[in-house]
Amino acid sequence: MDNDVAAGSKASTSTLGHLALGLTLLAFGIGHTGVISGVSAADSVSLATFVGGIALFLLGLLEFRGGNGFNGTAFAGLGAFWFTWASGAGDKVSEHAAGTFLVLFAMLALTLAASAPSGLFSQGVYGLLFLSLLVLAVGSFAGVGGLAKAGGWVAAVAGLMAWYGTTAALANWPVSLGRSGSRAVAAS
Repeated sequence: MDNDVAAGSKASTSTLGHLALGLTLLAFGIGHTGVISGVSAADSVSLATFVGGIALFLLGLLEFRGGNGFNGTAFAGLGAFWFTWASGAGDKVSEHAAGTFLVLFAMLALTLAASAPSGLFSQGVYGLLFLSLLVLAVGSFAGVGGLAKAGGWVAAVAGLMAWYGTTAALANWPVSLGRSGSRAVAAS
């Protein structure tokens, strides 16, 4: 979340970036859960490529240009993750290569969770992303499909959290997770 974007303010690159992250995480998570018949993680490849990959990466560059190093790092780094994940989806890489890739980007998510400048809500989104990627990585290494479903549920919750935070910022809804006197701010 971005402290400079208060509830009810006009949208910014930060707000759009958080929305792109939320929607991509939600699609990615739902695909892994198998909760919708006929929808798999591979079905989120187009969304991951264009919204999560290209758009998020470009928004990261705009955030850097605007002086927001945290969101620039988060959006550009996660944009690279989504684009690369979408490019390697399916049987293009081994399970161990996929697991290694997920661990590396889980480390990025952990870094973002630990250094999020705007508090518990932002840390929660990136923390859940970290947990999701870690569970998916363990599932890839161990070949356990149930872990992919569990990781998908965690990703879906992270996506809903990011989406809610962005919507709250635009609609002037409250977001309060332990910070006194805080109002809604753009989600991370």
